Amino acid sequence: MILHHIGDSHEWHWFSTDNGHFVAPLPIIAYRPGKGLSTFSSARLAEDQSYDGLKLEHEHLVSEDGSKVYDFSITKNAAALMGSGIILLLVFTAVARGYKKNHGKAPKGIQSFFEPIIIFIRDEVAKKSIGPKYERYMPYLLTVFFFIWFNNLLGLTPGAANLTGNIAVTFTLAILTLIITLASSNKYYWAHIFATPGVPKALLPIMSPVELIGIVVKPFSLMVRLFANITAGHIVILSFISLIFIFKTAALAPVSLAFGLFINVLELLVAILQAYIFTLLTAMYIGGAVEDHHDADLQMGYDDGSASTHVSH
Repeated sequence: MILHHIGDSHEWHWFSTDNGHFVAPLPIIAYRPGKGLSTFSSARLAEDQSYDGLKLEHEHLVSEDGSKVYDFSITKNAAALMGSGIILLLVFTAVARGYKKNHGKAPKGIQSFFEPIIIFIRDEVAKKSIGPKYERYMPYLLTVFFFIWFNNLLGLTPGAANLTGNIAVTFTLAILTLIITLASSNKYYWAHIFATPGVPKALLPIMSPVELIGIVVKPFSLMVRLFANITAGHIVILSFISLIFIFKTAALAPVSLAFGLFINVLELLVAILQAYIFTLLTAMYIGGAVEDHHDADLQMGYDDGSASTHVSH
């Protein structure tokens, strides 16, 4: 039951009662070489049924004759992704509209809630991690932060999809961070990798491969951290609730529900914390790629106090 809840599916199961299951069928879109495109409702594949030579095996669309199937279906996570995208567009269109209307005045309404968060990401994350070139990366950083935060919260609602607990989604976010980091890198970034300052030349054949591996490991850690934290939270909450049915006694309900509620409230904190960590680390990786030699020397000067005279001039 837990794995079915946290996994993706070709239908959206909302809840169950004694009268049956409340399920929203989703579109099946499949292409088979030589047989063309097949489109129909996932309701036709319910109860282990087959339709048009296709069937579902553990939520994988397969052909009955064993031929290759390319699955382009709108799954629960894909539908949730489109839904959260619409919510983000509606919310921040309203925020932008409020900013234009109240420009130079105190923020009102929904703008007053989101503007301090946006300013925090700008001042405490982007400026401090990236430096003077932060502005061009603000759209991506804000998109990543609010996309992760919103979907973490939506994933805690009953019947919702576990979007940020899907490793394909976190993988895509990590790849985007890697692409932007590499596309923004300068010669000093690559010089640090292939000619690490302060490292004897005899050790460069060892250090350079390590630094290259680090380029891939950084986005990999972003991917796994978000996926593991969100998935673990869902599993723990459902596990506490499942104890009532495993032991088949209502006497365990107060304890299970109390611990489940505690973890659920904790997940509200984790939701924004994971969004902040992903955004902060992304900004730090980009900052390391765009930092030039002058910026590095200046920062070293700040650290030892020798740059104070230079800055005052």
